[in-house]
Amino acid sequence: MILFSVICAFFGGKLPDITSAIPAGGAQAVELCLKFLGMLCLWCGIMNIAEKSGLCKMISRLLSPIIDFLLPGIKNSREAKNAVSMNVTANLLGLGNAATPLGINAVKQMKRLGGNKNTVTADMAVFVVMNTAALKIIPTTVAALRSAAGSEKPMDIIFCVWISSALSMIAAVSLAKLTGRGKK
Repeated sequence: MILFSVICAFFGGKLPDITSAIPAGGAQAVELCLKFLGMLCLWCGIMNIAEKSGLCKMISRLLSPIIDFLLPGIKNSREAKNAVSMNVTANLLGLGNAATPLGINAVKQMKRLGGNKNTVTADMAVFVVMNTAALKIIPTTVAALRSAAGSEKPMDIIFCVWISSALSMIAAVSLAKLTGRGKK
């Protein structure tokens, strides 16, 4: 794609524009990465504090009926339920990339419950679908992107995020259950 752009710019007489845009784009990319790194570190730290303070266990108890319904295979594993709860909590907070390590840990816990086989269990499939179409209460990552792009009110999208993420979560989990991926 880059090569095609350079060729088009060459034949279109816009090569000087590309040579000036490359350093500017690189600088913007580094700046954006630093902003996200700060946010990622902050929320990973908050999730670590929440886990050590017992908040995650409390959230796990609150989410337990929903998790038991959606992922019946982990019903008897406190470790797996806590790992899933932490991931769900991070996704509810709209943490995106910060939720990834928590999701990996949850899948590892489910794999351990499944006998460490190299096959995907029904609960893993539903969890991945759930994680991909995650419900977001606070769209932190999107708000950070909007703020970095100069938005004066980066949280103006909150109601749209609530509706779209709730509908996508319901549709995704329903389809996973209906197609048999959610059955034991």
